[in-house]
Amino acid sequence: MNLAFVESPVQLLNVLEWVHTEGGDDPAATTVVVLPPVDPMSRGQLRRMAELARDEGIAVRWQEARGESGAPLKALRALAGLVRRADHIVIGDPFSRYVQLLLTLVRAERLTVVDDGTATMEFVAQLARGERLTRWHRKGRGGPRELVLAPVTATARRRFTPTARHAVEVFTAMPVEPPEGVTVTANAFTWTRARFGPPTIGRGADLVGTSLVETGVVDAAPYQEAVAALARTHGATRYFAHRRESAEKLHALEAATGLEIVRPDLPLELIARRGPIGHTVVSFPSTVVHTLPLALAGTGVNVAVCDIAPEWLRTTASPRAQGFLSGVTETARGVQRLTSTAHA
Repeated sequence: MNLAFVESPVQLLNVLEWVHTEGGDDPAATTVVVLPPVDPMSRGQLRRMAELARDEGIAVRWQEARGESGAPLKALRALAGLVRRADHIVIGDPFSRYVQLLLTLVRAERLTVVDDGTATMEFVAQLARGERLTRWHRKGRGGPRELVLAPVTATARRRFTPTARHAVEVFTAMPVEPPEGVTVTANAFTWTRARFGPPTIGRGADLVGTSLVETGVVDAAPYQEAVAALARTHGATRYFAHRRESAEKLHALEAATGLEIVRPDLPLELIARRGPIGHTVVSFPSTVVHTLPLALAGTGVNVAVCDIAPEWLRTTASPRAQGFLSGVTETARGVQRLTSTAHA
């Protein structure tokens, strides 16, 4: 049995892509456990993605592990037997402390990490360098909670290291250089292209939002100015909001730019493939500059990426932020590069 753990809509999408690519002719051999976050937008998209997974014949289990007191331990007890029986574990977020806790129970000899967006690039890089697993936008070494969970993180780190009896695969659309022994399988979004589209293409442009303000990387004021400048330059009329963007920020963007704010009910790769979509899609450095060219292959849609200028960064941003974001842009294939200075 294949057992997958997902915590975001993108992770579940990429499990579907993995099943389509590698899962053979029996989707029912895979069970997906959804560990939903607390924010309503993510939960709504996850429920829609769960419907699509069930339509494909995949079993989906919705398991609350956050929010209520005692929920994490209750979920751990509920899932323990399922985890121990699984032959193949598939996970979407190797940085998740809860998933790392579940990995301490794993007996399976095969482990696959599917894309969680650009975080996959940092995960593979840290794995190759032998570093502890830390999200790129986090600053410092963490507090008491990290110290308490250090043994769990160390055990998970060993699970991500292949041995003669333990295979590790990364299923990704991102450009990665894995350490020795880790198998990389390309995610070409074949399931997405087979199930949706081709889209109707409009004459204007669409902008793709980012949660870099919400994660404390970019200041709100220069971000708003950049969005307004990009909208003017490219004739954009719609702004596809990231599921983590705050309502306050989006209201301010709408008032300042006149853009129609769209809250997608599915990951953008599916929204764009279903259409309608602009003839140009403009994004800041993010997952979509790698995935949209694959999902929209053959449609003629132009994907463009605008760099993040160093002066947009908050003083509290991680020292790794600028280098990581530049790497996301520089490694994107099939996209048009836009300079931040020309649009801010």
